[in-house]
Amino acid sequence: MGLDEYIVKYTASGFSSSLEEAKAVILGIPLDVTTSFRPGTREAPRRIREMMQGLEEYSMALDADLSERSFWDAGDVCLPMGNAPKSVEIIKNVINIFLEKKKKIFSLGGEHLLSAGIIEAYSRYYPDLVVVQFDAHADLRYDYEGEKYSHATAMRRAAEAVGGKNLYQFGIRSAIKEELEYARSNTNLFSDLVVEPLKGVIEKIKDRPVYITLDIDCIDPSYAPGTGTAEPAGCSPHEIIKAVYMLGAVDVVGFDLVEVSPPLDVSDCTALLAAKILREALLTFI
Repeated sequence: MGLDEYIVKYTASGFSSSLEEAKAVILGIPLDVTTSFRPGTREAPRRIREMMQGLEEYSMALDADLSERSFWDAGDVCLPMGNAPKSVEIIKNVINIFLEKKKKIFSLGGEHLLSAGIIEAYSRYYPDLVVVQFDAHADLRYDYEGEKYSHATAMRRAAEAVGGKNLYQFGIRSAIKEELEYARSNTNLFSDLVVEPLKGVIEKIKDRPVYITLDIDCIDPSYAPGTGTAEPAGCSPHEIIKAVYMLGAVDVVGFDLVEVSPPLDVSDCTALLAAKILREALLTFI
């Protein structure tokens, strides 16, 4: 199967290059099926792209410009509404197509369940894969309301794909007791903090392929209110961007940014922050 079966082309992004020439692709994944509190993430890929229009292509912090990087906007994956397992299968199929073309994938979501499909696909190409998660929530439930495929189970599925000890979780400040018990035995969970524990992990993972999943609710809702399940007492934008820069020291093979919900946003500040994080990630990891 080819990309045309899965992709709705988005032409207003301003991103350049061509698929053949590009080292990386931008992929919108407007998944919004299992959101349990406040939906709206299906609109995020479009809005983040639009906010990119208002940012300079040049990053002062990195002294680098997007025109110096080779990447291509693939458009948005077309997903069946209301069918989480089928959506995950389609996501895996699309990711596999780009991995076969040896592209680094930057995905824009969409609810966090999409990361489970991406990571499962990545784990087949990178058997030694490490997953770094920035999030307010552990997302380690085995199931949620009887469903194995849910935004609340995304990292449990990821841990099953790569092995729990290869999952590093930062900024976590919300979980049920069973999730924490699972994390203590199976993953590397750092509650509340982001930058300080990451410093100690960089050395451990620097020689392995790393996949990053960044849930916007890791950031305090005073900075990023446009998300479905906001959790107070999060990190600042400065901290999360610093963490992105720190991970430039490792071999990042893929990245996703999830859980932006434009209908819940205030003056587009969450989508704008997501766009800036995306810019810095592109400049750091390509």
